[in-house]
Amino acid sequence: MKKKRFQLQLDIIVFILLLFVSATFLAFSGGSFIVNIKEMGFSVISQTERVLHSATSFLGDSVSAIRELSELREKYALAQEQLADYEIIQRKNRDVLLENDKLKQLLGFSESISIKNIPAEIIAFDSSSLYNGMVINCGVKKGIKKNSSVVAYQNGNLGLVGKIASVGSDTSIVLPIYDYQCSVASKMEASGYRGISTGNGQQDGVLTMQYVKKTALSEIAVGSKVLTSGFDDNSFFPKNIPIGTVSKIIAHEYETSLQIEVEPIIDFSSVEYVFVLAPTGSYEEIVQ
Repeated sequence: MKKKRFQLQLDIIVFILLLFVSATFLAFSGGSFIVNIKEMGFSVISQTERVLHSATSFLGDSVSAIRELSELREKYALAQEQLADYEIIQRKNRDVLLENDKLKQLLGFSESISIKNIPAEIIAFDSSSLYNGMVINCGVKKGIKKNSSVVAYQNGNLGLVGKIASVGSDTSIVLPIYDYQCSVASKMEASGYRGISTGNGQQDGVLTMQYVKKTALSEIAVGSKVLTSGFDDNSFFPKNIPIGTVSKIIAHEYETSLQIEVEPIIDFSSVEYVFVLAPTGSYEEIVQ
């Protein structure tokens, strides 16, 4: 019984296979399958050509874009260099204009001084000497003499810088008033009380005015102007040249005089040009 059932199933499978083979032969005999294969091949080739063309175009465009980007970067770098050069030129032009304006002002001030004066530029600071020397670019050849007073014109104000300490052929050394070896006979502008102003050795430091009588305490205040008195030995400094202003007043009970701190009128950290004056004269004679 089992053999008959198995034989029947096998017959059915064989029959189905024969039907499938017959249908396949019929399809081949009609020619439609061959035509479809050709169309499919042409379609595949066309798609491949399109893909290759697109890929080639993309690569070409990418290479062109990279080349253009590289050229743009080079042009940008060149433009930045040119801009930097232009900014340097503009800065130099501004510096030259500022320097010219400064020199014009100094020249005008020099011409307004009635007594003999020699304009000079500070070119160095002499740290090898025993004092805080400032080197100027004028010497004996320009008529500079030792102990001549030196002033500067800064921010619209005339102020005392120091005196000539030594003279060379083409350069001289200025002993500034902030040096501890420089002493200046001074006085209060309003009250006329006199004293001696001495430096503390620091460029940005204050001067110390000593030997001012205590009776002047009621007539002196912070902000009072201090001038040269003209009572120096050998008259180094002309009288009435501004030195600075009072910044602090110290009155010790055990002392008979005041100790006054004076803020110099000249900012020594930025002064560039000075004027060397003749040994005699006064502020009124210097500036008319």
